[in-house]
Amino acid sequence: MKMEPAPGVPVYGIVVEKDVDIPMRDSARLKADVFRPDDGGTFPAILNLGPYQKDKLWVPPGNLEEKPNPLMNWETVNPQWWVPKGYGAVRVDGRGSGKSPGECEPWSLAESIDLYDAIEWAAAQPWCSGKVGLSGISYFAINQWFVANHQPPSLAAIIPWEGFADLYRDALFHGGLLSLFMPNWYMAHLLHHVAGRASRHHPNRWQTNTLHFWLHNNLDSGAFRGAQAQWDKITVPMFSVGNWSGMGLHLRGNTEAFMRAATPHKKLRIHAGTHVHPFYSEDGRRDQLRFFDYWLRGIDNGVMSEPPVKLAIRKGRDEVEWRFEHEWPLARTQWTKFYFDLSQPAPGAPANAGRLVAANPQACSSRTYPASTLGSMGSTSAASSQVMGGAIPPGMGIALETPPLAQDVEVTGPVAAVLWVASSTEDMDLFLTIRNLDGDGNEVLETGQQGTPVPVAQGWLRVSHRELDPELSLPYRPYHRHQRRHYLTPGEIVRVEVEIWPTSMVFKKGHRIRLDVQPRDGVGSSAYMHYHADYNSGTNTIYAGGEKDSYLLLPVIPGA
Repeated sequence: MKMEPAPGVPVYGIVVEKDVDIPMRDSARLKADVFRPDDGGTFPAILNLGPYQKDKLWVPPGNLEEKPNPLMNWETVNPQWWVPKGYGAVRVDGRGSGKSPGECEPWSLAESIDLYDAIEWAAAQPWCSGKVGLSGISYFAINQWFVANHQPPSLAAIIPWEGFADLYRDALFHGGLLSLFMPNWYMAHLLHHVAGRASRHHPNRWQTNTLHFWLHNNLDSGAFRGAQAQWDKITVPMFSVGNWSGMGLHLRGNTEAFMRAATPHKKLRIHAGTHVHPFYSEDGRRDQLRFFDYWLRGIDNGVMSEPPVKLAIRKGRDEVEWRFEHEWPLARTQWTKFYFDLSQPAPGAPANAGRLVAANPQACSSRTYPASTLGSMGSTSAASSQVMGGAIPPGMGIALETPPLAQDVEVTGPVAAVLWVASSTEDMDLFLTIRNLDGDGNEVLETGQQGTPVPVAQGWLRVSHRELDPELSLPYRPYHRHQRRHYLTPGEIVRVEVEIWPTSMVFKKGHRIRLDVQPRDGVGSSAYMHYHADYNSGTNTIYAGGEKDSYLLLPVIPGA
């Protein structure tokens, strides 16, 4: 849909104000750029605050629908598109980043208070209508949750676009396993500010040992409360936007928001593809504009009367079909158990092959596999998963497949697995990957959030973190406490529930659904590898059948 202005609607020019001081409550002054219409009236503001340096020009990929211009900045709204439509854009260098003095503490309670103050400053400007919205990707989505915890009076609506909502569960520790993406992200921006161009403005920043703070708090002890959405406090109108291939960083936060946020005014959109293309697409910008026009400008465009959920139903190989729904998870979901069958593999099948079957096998079977065949890596053990370039040696773990499907099967929604497991050591790691195999046995992969191929879905659990929160757990979305470790006695058999991040895929007739259960990162994990603790060795065993009913729980959506 073309975004041409309606007849009689003014198209504004842009006034650019650089390096504006924004006073904080502790007398610090953060630097901001303001882009606003060249008109004497008042307009709502769209605000971003973060560490990506407001003056750093982003040159987008050539196939982005939003064309390059001198005002583009990574993951933020483009002033050349928004300001002519009657919006101000305020881009703030967070404390300790870009041109702003101080110490940067990403996603901290202190940063959320700074964002609160920036929102109220923007609302009080003579050019502003008093209404402020937040929209942006990733970092500029994540801190929307944390400032919304404080309920700034001038915050009128938020559009957190692919943004995790719980620093512990969504980003740092997946099922208790450290994601190496986060230390790598932190080191990159530490370098930008200490050894890069930004160091010329304030050379003594980024001394706060955030990395130690993150790693030291490897249980959810409360240290990250300022960086966790308090869903009962989030009452602002919300358009939560996720990406199916954002497993490993963002997707979980966006779906949790729609299920749990207190606001009655909420919408959910989940798309596919890379991290930036959908935000700047014609469709993505139209969805944002309609939501903001309603909540920031009072235009009754019907957006809140439409079904609240918009999903890109994946068909394989990046084909999608958009569909509107009325709830999440979908009310018509047929929660279907695919039981593990670990009896002897068929002749000619790999030794680690198993089956996904419709009924729990009467007899219990088991498979034992090595927790590691990578050997000792000494001082480099933190990077041991990366030795294989994102893959693990053949035969590690088990691989379970359905028979060829008799018809198309749509799976859309949250996913979980129940397993009975044991280890020869005091702990074990579970990496679960759902894969789509075509009739010839070739894997059907999708373009991932980071631009690399990814499978259908992934989930993780360190077994010592298996304790559930009974108040928050659902059969299709287990919720782990992560407040203490329940180590195993070697050989002890325990039941665990694994959260697999939500997904959507239509598995075509003749395809097979495959579940890999592995002790290391598997296919499609290159963007989000995990640290494997040095005690993770020995052998692991999976049990299935009889009283040890292990299964994959899939949200099957019946055909029309």
